[in-house]
Amino acid sequence: MDNYDKLILQNKAWTEEQHEKNPNYFKDLAGAAKPKFLWIGCSDSRVPATQITDTEPGEIFVHRNIANLVVHTDLNLLSVLQYAVSSLKVEHIIVCGHYDCNGIISAFEHSNLGLMNKWLRNIKDVYRFHESTISAIENYDDKIAKLVELNVQEQVQNLAKTSIVQQAWQDGHKLSLHGWVFDISSGEVKELQNINAVGAVDDIYRYDLSEGLNF
Repeated sequence: MDNYDKLILQNKAWTEEQHEKNPNYFKDLAGAAKPKFLWIGCSDSRVPATQITDTEPGEIFVHRNIANLVVHTDLNLLSVLQYAVSSLKVEHIIVCGHYDCNGIISAFEHSNLGLMNKWLRNIKDVYRFHESTISAIENYDDKIAKLVELNVQEQVQNLAKTSIVQQAWQDGHKLSLHGWVFDISSGEVKELQNINAVGAVDDIYRYDLSEGLNF
């Protein structure tokens, strides 16, 4: 049996298990989802949102990409963000990075990864912003860990810079932005940052939203 066939069998076993625990499990799951959280995480297979938070399907709306970036030209992420904020009315957005992130390491080590270089350049920008802080750290692993943390904080700031989030705040939408780092070696998350008002955004990034445009 190859790994693919194993997945199909495991799915059947999982559905049977859920039926035994709760005969209405999938009927309830098929109902309207009303998650209170948007999770922006890394695509790394070791960082699954629902398992880390011990939540059920339907509780967290999830977007994942390499190194959990919030890029202002990424229409995929911005579409997810607008739907989560404007339609689902989520109350919390969590940017969750993780230690031992290969995306962070690749950006730090000058790896040439073809097309991915363009994506990782966003991490290099984070390094440039905080070069003096990272350079002052002697241990290599500690440098990487610090860049992971700084990257999360920058991505939370990038969220706050979007007109989508600022419009929500202006409209009185209760919305908080959080920065987490997941420690794969312990299973615990470290909370780094919380933002819940446009006042936390540098003035140059604030929008005049009187026209009502939020993209």
